[in-house]
Amino acid sequence: MTSHQDRVHGCLLGGALGDALGFPVEGVSLYTIQDRHGPAGITEPVPDRDGVVGRISDDTQMTLFTAEAVLRGGGVPHVQQAYLRWLDTQEHPEPPPADSAPHRTGRLREERWLYARRGPGRACILGLQQQYVPDPRRPLDGTPGLVNPDSKGCGTVMRSAPFGLVPGSFELAAHCALITHGHPTASYAAGAFAAVIGELMTGQPLDRAVRHALALLAGYPGHQETSTALERALALAEAGSDQLETLGAGWVAEEALAIAVYAALTAPTPATVGPALLLAVNHSGDSDSTGAVCGNLLGARHGAGALPPEWLAQLEGRAVIAELAAGFGA
Repeated sequence: MTSHQDRVHGCLLGGALGDALGFPVEGVSLYTIQDRHGPAGITEPVPDRDGVVGRISDDTQMTLFTAEAVLRGGGVPHVQQAYLRWLDTQEHPEPPPADSAPHRTGRLREERWLYARRGPGRACILGLQQQYVPDPRRPLDGTPGLVNPDSKGCGTVMRSAPFGLVPGSFELAAHCALITHGHPTASYAAGAFAAVIGELMTGQPLDRAVRHALALLAGYPGHQETSTALERALALAEAGSDQLETLGAGWVAEEALAIAVYAALTAPTPATVGPALLLAVNHSGDSDSTGAVCGNLLGARHGAGALPPEWLAQLEGRAVIAELAAGFGA
């Protein structure tokens, strides 16, 4: 039986692994991926543009800061402060003085490897610069948020797995999405993802966890884009249809979630985790984000022990991820 701690570690570690797999081919067409790496696309971790294997992107960076915030209590202000610490890593070459702003506290701000710029999302950067703290009492009623009201980029989904490691994650993740992205779909997709992770942590199978999230979504006005994307992912997986790219490219929140869910549904056993991760990144789109979200799902479902050890050996930040995972306890 997979332990709770193994699922936590697997969720965070799997997300980083999927991110690192997809980062070198982010935005590269499937045709080009196959031309460079063979008909099957990439079949193992490959070097990024600097020739380095195993580097994570901004997706894992932000996920780790989300985890740090959840460990501190997890309220919306905690999360916004954590994201400001991440913003520091993108605007400074090294940790700025801790006493120069109230948010500059915590273990992660001292990790110099996190100060690399790895394709940070424009909406995330611009949204955080406005230093907006959403009101968690505000109903999620389908109206746009105040910051980047038209943006539904996948930057809300790719960072939200840690919310699912604690109870009541849907609304917390959805409200925290509003820190940077105001489109309702960006919120609902983040909330749905966190809810799926929460169900997987209890040992539920992925298809049942997704249906649980769909039931939650049905109670919120304007949920249809997210619900339709998840329903399509379930239908394609149930039909055994190899049509991942019909779900989109993953640049927006509901597409990234649907692609990741579809790929993860092809891994019913631990032995099939590696091929599912590869499926999640071999497409013409936001491969690191879809890989990261898929890895979060697979790790929460099957545990860290199911992740390919030869791939993990090259992964950046493994020790820090393990330390954060241990903080969630048994």
